Amino acid sequence: MDPHLLTRRRLLGLFGAAASVPVLSACGSSVGGSESGTAAGGGGGTVKVGLVVPQSGVYAALGTDMQRGWQLWLDQNGGKFGDYAVETVAADEGETPQTGVPAVQKVLQNDGVDVVVGLVNSATALGVRDAVTEARKLLVVTNAGAEDVTGAKRSPYIWRTSFTNGQIAAAMGKHLAESGFSEGVYAIAPDYAAGTEVIAHFKRAFEAGGGRVVGEVKTPFGKTSDYQPFLTGIQDSGARATFCFYSGSEAITFVRQYAQFGLAGSIPLYGSGFLTEGNVLPQQGDAALGVQNTLHYTDQLDNPANKAFVDTYTAAHGEAPSCFSMATFDAANVLNRALRGATALDGDGLSAALGGIGNVDDSPRGPWTFENQTPRQNIYLRKVENVGGKLVNAVVQDLGQQSQPAAV
Repeated sequence: MDPHLLTRRRLLGLFGAAASVPVLSACGSSVGGSESGTAAGGGGGTVKVGLVVPQSGVYAALGTDMQRGWQLWLDQNGGKFGDYAVETVAADEGETPQTGVPAVQKVLQNDGVDVVVGLVNSATALGVRDAVTEARKLLVVTNAGAEDVTGAKRSPYIWRTSFTNGQIAAAMGKHLAESGFSEGVYAIAPDYAAGTEVIAHFKRAFEAGGGRVVGEVKTPFGKTSDYQPFLTGIQDSGARATFCFYSGSEAITFVRQYAQFGLAGSIPLYGSGFLTEGNVLPQQGDAALGVQNTLHYTDQLDNPANKAFVDTYTAAHGEAPSCFSMATFDAANVLNRALRGATALDGDGLSAALGGIGNVDDSPRGPWTFENQTPRQNIYLRKVENVGGKLVNAVVQDLGQQSQPAAV
């Protein structure tokens, strides 16, 4: 699909998981140093970073989380990558490529940034591919989950510290096939590109393990408030489990209604981890108890890096970090590693340096590596539990390291 030919409907359909809370505050300020790009190899200048995340609209929650993760890393490391002072220029991605693409163009052309970090919307990430490639500037994506970002439409200048939609879904497909549910799972997701991509990768992994999908439906995206007709279809299908992909307000509504309809006790609910991630979980309340899902992160991970990350983040913001905070924290971390040895601040120098950083052994998610410019990382099976009066995504099992799956 040519990103320049995308219709508005198709553009909207490409974004990854999202949720909503308050608007992102202004991010970062200049830190002292010489002019941007005046030095290389980790020494002496200033690196200017365009942090393009939602500051308004329904995805502002993700933008807030992403900005907090970015700023936390800088606060803990003296505002520097190597010996470079970091100057952060914030721009509002908004909700759609109609706002996200111009925001990236602004930081590249008007602000003269060396690196762009962020992006929630996959259509924006795909839509700016030519701009960052022609500018030879590095883009580090910290959310957008479409496979094409680091797949068929990959650019040497676009890297990702988050996930791919298929990576998360395939891990659950394989797990359910191995867990006694092979005789029947019902798949449900919203009718847009991310939902289609998730179901396709789940089905391929599930069926490769001997599983059988007994029903599949895609609900009207952004328009469904009553899931009862779809829940009736699940109930009548003979399914032994349900796999779903929802996020944001749709995740809240679906999980609540699934429990209210009485399915949770007889047909357990599984999904991609965005179903219960971040601020949606407390709004789902006890309806989410027992829901199991897969994701590359939970604040419940028991490793030293995550404990320190969670403690510091929670002390600063009064709530635990999300996978969105963590991925942007990690973007700062890998840029710091790259700038220790980069020969230049252009995209070629930084891309080469990122390709050589090897194992990232101090990430809150656990060790991971870049593989084809996207993380090869551990995926965790999580279960919503009440721990001390608080709902959390507890770790059930480490499903091991997972690559970006091949195109379906």
